[in-house]
Amino acid sequence: MVNFQCKSRYGWDDFLEIMRLLRSPGGCPWDAEQTHTSIRREFLEETYEVLDALDRDDPAAMCEELGDILMQVAFHTQIEREAGRFTMDDVVDGIAQKMVYRHPHVFGGELKADNTEQVLVNWEALKRKEKGQASTADAIEAVPHTLPALWRAEKIQKKTAKAGFDWGSPIGALEKLEEEIRELRQALERGESADVPHGIREEVGDVLFIAAKLAQMHGVDPEEALHLACDKYERRFRRVETAADKPLSEYTEAQLVEFWVKAKEIES
Repeated sequence: MVNFQCKSRYGWDDFLEIMRLLRSPGGCPWDAEQTHTSIRREFLEETYEVLDALDRDDPAAMCEELGDILMQVAFHTQIEREAGRFTMDDVVDGIAQKMVYRHPHVFGGELKADNTEQVLVNWEALKRKEKGQASTADAIEAVPHTLPALWRAEKIQKKTAKAGFDWGSPIGALEKLEEEIRELRQALERGESADVPHGIREEVGDVLFIAAKLAQMHGVDPEEALHLACDKYERRFRRVETAADKPLSEYTEAQLVEFWVKAKEIES
């Protein structure tokens, strides 16, 4: 047990004290044992739960899930506070300093911005200066490898497009996609191991990368597009399975295609 006064409503300082007590002697054994690595996945899961609440426009869930994200921030910060490397005050000051620095048009800097486009141009330039990125290649290298792959591809392509490395029209990218699909077909026909040079893994990656490029050129979030495709597939497969009167494995491929076409027609 720890010395703590329970309240009907808690504030910011109370919250930080709770996190400190949970990891202190007499606190929670599980919390005390955790490291950045051990709770890394929880941070990601909580983030997706916030996004789910946002998509459902559920204010009660948003409030709860944002609190869970805040707890993750405080948890990692408390670990660093114990290590003597930084505190929550440093975290808050750091993000406040960044926001002031990257909004010179608001806080009295030399750069001006009369529209959203100029704000984004300034933001990117200030970010590169702040992080010592001398080239677009440096900026690309800084894109986190831990991002979902389609998002990482989109961010990389957006940065190179801003540098002028881009197709003149989406048709050029579409032709490149068709080329990559032909190369994937060749890899399949060769029947080699998936991970050989120019094998199935590499060629599938190239197809997905160019598909993400086409999405980026049209302002489409490739992750969202793929989620919508998954939802559509799920709906149609449910219709196929419902229409079947025996296990799907007992049907021919042509029969399964017929089921699928009917499911697609119903949705249309």
